[in-house]
Amino acid sequence: MKTVTVKELSQELTYRTPKELRDLCLRLSRFKKENKELLTYLLFESSDELSYVKSVKKEMDGEFEDINRSSYYFIRKSVRKILKNTRKYIRYSQKKQTEVELLLYFCTRLKRLSPPIERNTALMNLYNRQIDTIVKKVSLLHEDLRYDYGIELSELKK
Repeated sequence: MKTVTVKELSQELTYRTPKELRDLCLRLSRFKKENKELLTYLLFESSDELSYVKSVKKEMDGEFEDINRSSYYFIRKSVRKILKNTRKYIRYSQKKQTEVELLLYFCTRLKRLSPPIERNTALMNLYNRQIDTIVKKVSLLHEDLRYDYGIELSELKK
C-alpha cells in the first residue's frame, strides 16, 4: 500500500463530516499507544502547558528513582529510555519553551544522579549533547526567557 502525502490527507479530511472525523480519530487511537497519547495531549493537556510540563517532570522523577544503579551499563540504558520518553513528550507539545524546560530538568536530574555521571564517558557525552541542544534552543526564545534559562544553563555547565 502506498502512503499518501500530508497535503493529500489534509484535502481528503476537508470533505469528511465531523462524525466521520471523530470515528477516524478513535480508530487511529486503537493502533498505537503514541497515537492515543498524542490525542490525549491535544484534547486535554494542550490548553494548560504548565500542568503538562509538571506531569512530565513528575513522570521523569519516577523513572529516575527506578534506575538500576548496580552498574553504569544499566544506568546508561535507563537514562537513554528516560531521554527517549522526554523527547516523545516534547514532540507532542512542539513548543520551544516546553522543550527547553524539560531538557533542563532532565540534565539537572542526570547531574544529581549517583553514582556520578562524571565517571562514565558515555553518560557525560549524552549530558554534553543535551546541554548543546539546550543552548541552540534557548537562542531561539524571547530575550527574557533566554536570560532566565541562561542562568540555569550556566549552573549546569559548572
